[in-house]
Amino acid sequence: MEGGRSEMGVTEIVTPVDSMDCSLVFHVVKDVLGFVLYMHQQIPSILQDISVEFDALHTEFKELEVVPTETEVASSRRKRIGRMREVRQGIRRLQKFMDAFSGLQTALQLMLSEVPDIQGIILVLGASPIRPQHVYEFRFSHGRVVPGGACNFIKSRAAEGLSRKAIRALISKGAGSASYTGPTKLFLLVRASSSFNLPLHFLPKRDFRYSKKVT
Repeated sequence: MEGGRSEMGVTEIVTPVDSMDCSLVFHVVKDVLGFVLYMHQQIPSILQDISVEFDALHTEFKELEVVPTETEVASSRRKRIGRMREVRQGIRRLQKFMDAFSGLQTALQLMLSEVPDIQGIILVLGASPIRPQHVYEFRFSHGRVVPGGACNFIKSRAAEGLSRKAIRALISKGAGSASYTGPTKLFLLVRASSSFNLPLHFLPKRDFRYSKKVT
């Protein structure tokens, strides 16, 4: 795995499993992706905390909606309506990110389920993949990635352990230590065999080459 700064180099992480199923790959990529976004100040807190906050806001809003208005005094009603307004604003603040991340998870799951023999996954932060600011690449050089026709995407202990190793490796290499350059885009690229006959709903750029030069 390599970072966008050339001095980060490559870190090899050994896992005891002989093969990597789609659930393991999915959760490792998801966890590292969330860490990378947080370390590069693209999200205000870690992904797990954002998800918990988003769910809690939805739950609170539903509870505020079901309060019977007939028995409320005017002051309590004003307070409840004010709180509903605050909660609604909080939901809107997180909605766009949560929708985008949910779509990314769905696309990643679909790709892992239908594309066998994945050679690597690349995370790119920047205006475009052609001009990246930071590049993080997963290379599956040992064992094999098992296609996930019956994958349930449940997080296993092996996935948790491998995610922790990957994140610790990034921290030790100084990931995200560069100065904040403002909001940017995230691109997820998949490295697979060019001879693979992809499903019709995939639109690959077989001759695509991303630039490893960073600014």
